Amino acid sequence: MDFLLNALGDGNTTMVGLLVFLAATTLTFCVMVLVRAQGSIRRRAAGISAVGSKAGSRSLRSSSLKAADRVMEYTQKHYATGNDEQMKVMRRRMVQAGIYDHRAVAFFFLVRTVLAVVLAGGVFLFAPTTPGSPVIWLLMMVGGIVGYIGPSLYIDKRIKARRNEHQVGFPDFMDLLVVCADAGLSMEAALDRVGRELATSYPSLSANIHMTNLEIRAGRTMSDALEGLGDRLGLEEARSFATLIQQSEELGSSITDALRVYSDDMRHKRLSRAEEKAYSLPARLSVPMMLCIFPVLFVVILLPVIVRLYVGNWG
Repeated sequence: MDFLLNALGDGNTTMVGLLVFLAATTLTFCVMVLVRAQGSIRRRAAGISAVGSKAGSRSLRSSSLKAADRVMEYTQKHYATGNDEQMKVMRRRMVQAGIYDHRAVAFFFLVRTVLAVVLAGGVFLFAPTTPGSPVIWLLMMVGGIVGYIGPSLYIDKRIKARRNEHQVGFPDFMDLLVVCADAGLSMEAALDRVGRELATSYPSLSANIHMTNLEIRAGRTMSDALEGLGDRLGLEEARSFATLIQQSEELGSSITDALRVYSDDMRHKRLSRAEEKAYSLPARLSVPMMLCIFPVLFVVILLPVIVRLYVGNWG
């Protein structure tokens, strides 16, 4: 009790302690407010930088897309829209390869140019020879030539694969057409039905038949649509089929009888191709036999003789 009285009685000491406490509290509060403000500023600055980077990336992406579109437009204007014979042949090749985009020719020329430059530059940068030597220039030339003819080889490979599929499936297409014609279907309905039936076995042939149906529905004549089908398939059989239908319509003969005769012809041609492959098989097997089987037989036959000669034991 006396201690409290003495403390309260000493007014100067109490006032100094109170002021020190208030000063320490105020300083601590100011420091906390300053730290929180700095943290908030850092977070906002980080958000602004992130937004700026996203905007920059978006602008970079959009500018890249615009540049690519300009290059494609230039290429398509100067290469793909030409009407000379070379451009027509190129567009026909793209269609036969299954590439139906109207910009396919432009893509082809652009990819061929870029691939030639990239391969030549890659050979120049990563070749193990010293720069400036004649070997590096020869390798660069080879790389450029490979890049230039690579897309053409790829297109030829696609055309060959699709043409083989069309050639194998065309007799089945004719047989199904004969069945549909005997059932009383019209030519348009028969094409639609056959196209749906061949979708699983021959998807490329089915897609071309579906395109022919769409052309007929759009108002194109049957003869013109079938001629377009023959050009897309790349088969002489399909072009002959279009000529057959055209002559049957002009002469007024039975399309069913013409289809039946032509279907038999297609079946015989497929059988002839299978027999030709079977007859050519022994000639094709001669090279693997000489390279793989005959050396093994020679080793098996002559090895005991060589061992006996080396050992000297003929008993």
